[in-house]
Amino acid sequence: MTRKRRLRSALRRLLVVEDSDALVAAAPPVPLREIFRRFWPYTRGGRRWLPVLLVLVVLGPVVEAAEIWLLKIVIDDMLIPHRLSLFLPIALAYVALTLLAGALDFADGVTSTWVSERFLLGLRSDVFRHIQGLSLGFFERRRLGDVLSRVTEDVDAVETFLLSGIVNTLSQLARLGIYVGVLLVLRWDLTLIALVAAPLFFLIARGFAGLIQGASRERLRRSGSISAVTEEALGNIALVQAYNRQDWEHARFQRESVGRYRATMASTRIGALYGPAVDIVELLGGMVVMGLGAWELVHGGLTLGGLLVFLALLSRLYGPIQGMSGIGTVFFAASAAAERIIELLDQRPQVTEPATPRAIGRARGGIEFDGVTFRYPDTAGAALSDVSFKVAPGETLALVGVSGAGKSTVAKLLLRFYDPDRGAVRLDGVDLRELSLLDLRENVAVVLQETLVFHGTVRENIAYGRPEATEAEILAAARAADAHEFITGLPDGYDTVVGQRGRLLSGGQRQRLAIARAMIRDAPVLVLDEPTTGLDAESARRIIGPLRLLMAGRTTIIISHNLLTVRDADEIVLLDHGRLAAHGTHDELLERSPAYAALHRLHHPPGESESVPIVP
Repeated sequence: MTRKRRLRSALRRLLVVEDSDALVAAAPPVPLREIFRRFWPYTRGGRRWLPVLLVLVVLGPVVEAAEIWLLKIVIDDMLIPHRLSLFLPIALAYVALTLLAGALDFADGVTSTWVSERFLLGLRSDVFRHIQGLSLGFFERRRLGDVLSRVTEDVDAVETFLLSGIVNTLSQLARLGIYVGVLLVLRWDLTLIALVAAPLFFLIARGFAGLIQGASRERLRRSGSISAVTEEALGNIALVQAYNRQDWEHARFQRESVGRYRATMASTRIGALYGPAVDIVELLGGMVVMGLGAWELVHGGLTLGGLLVFLALLSRLYGPIQGMSGIGTVFFAASAAAERIIELLDQRPQVTEPATPRAIGRARGGIEFDGVTFRYPDTAGAALSDVSFKVAPGETLALVGVSGAGKSTVAKLLLRFYDPDRGAVRLDGVDLRELSLLDLRENVAVVLQETLVFHGTVRENIAYGRPEATEAEILAAARAADAHEFITGLPDGYDTVVGQRGRLLSGGQRQRLAIARAMIRDAPVLVLDEPTTGLDAESARRIIGPLRLLMAGRTTIIISHNLLTVRDADEIVLLDHGRLAAHGTHDELLERSPAYAALHRLHHPPGESESVPIVP
């Protein structure tokens, strides 16, 4: 008993991948029927070509069977009776069949690739569009590397599951039918004996299918984890190197790589066992038929050419049977990738479009927070609690407070990255939930604390605020942002590629590009989230003028922890632990709010020169 347990345990370690901890959780299982239902509509564009592919996969084995049949004619009608006059027509028939087979292979390869790539194009495009439509909360909870892995590697596997798998199934069925038909014509009794082995192929495949699916799920999960670790480490390479964390990051990468290695090895061991098991069945069936065929040949019941052709066709017959039995294992392996895509497509945005959105056009810029309470998903405390304030069109409101007070949450709610749990956010008196996201965000320009710059040219980054902007408008925005001078000093001017996240530029230069991008957008509402944070004094002074120009005539919300930069705002709102602690002008708050006065003293100790205010 102990020996059996040891053997069972050893086999389990070899063939079964334990569901160990990983950075990326496994997707929930999905029935094969549901996978077909979800992805079959994507074959619509290439579905009309499936009959053509079916004809091609049928003609292929017909030509192959004809080539094999010619062998019988060569032996029985030419070589044994010494009729060499048949050589030329047989040779011409071989050439014709070879050319026909080549033409069919070409047509089949081109057509099947076209259908497959059209399927991939549609599915990958829809997956990407769906991901872009998800709310910000999804990206704050998910690892970007895993999402990238699903969009690339997993989508390809879905095509294997659906299209290539179906075409392969039809091809195997066609080959099976044609070879069985020819064999029945040659000797029906030997054919039936040969087919006795067929159920064994399917029993073996059924036993291996579950093991292959489990290993495939773990391999894909680990692939997503590897992508996540790689993206995080390389995306923050300066931090990794500055803190000498290379070894730690390598250990994370190695852990996930070892997990993928184990899953791949388990899948390989399963395949290595499956192949010989099938080969043994094929060998036994072939030996039985060969023995009976030899007996028939000795007793005159079968010609030598007939026996050789029968055995040749029999070897071709077991191939489709083996392929048909193995299709299930291919489907189960690819279904693991399909489950990950379905999990992604089943994600729904937390912020939804209204059924009948109200048209607002270009807003005047009036903003109101009315009793807004909001808590981030999967967090205990509220980020904002019963916050109310108003900003009239063209006015400037400053949101101040210590880090974590809820200032940036206000900006996220204004852009409808999230919806409040209670209360309402309004633009020109209209609840944001009644506006389309497109209309709302067309009316808001943002300059974020983390300056976002794309890997592209300077011109492309400025025009990102309004893609249809003319060259003159791009230059005007750059000049207004005090960026034209440094841009023309770059190697290729406005055509200079700024590198990933703009790493070839300084912090101040990236910020001025962001200001130019906001200027060219020309939205009536402007959100400035800590626009001078992380900049040295000189860089901060350089962007004050462009920021004042950008704010002119716009409703502006400035988020800052530095009171000196916003003291001339029309109104200042002090947030404390998500609550509105005080509001008023700078002088009013200094007089009646101890918390504001303490925050002011923190940023303006006696004897220190004052910062240049952003608000004019």
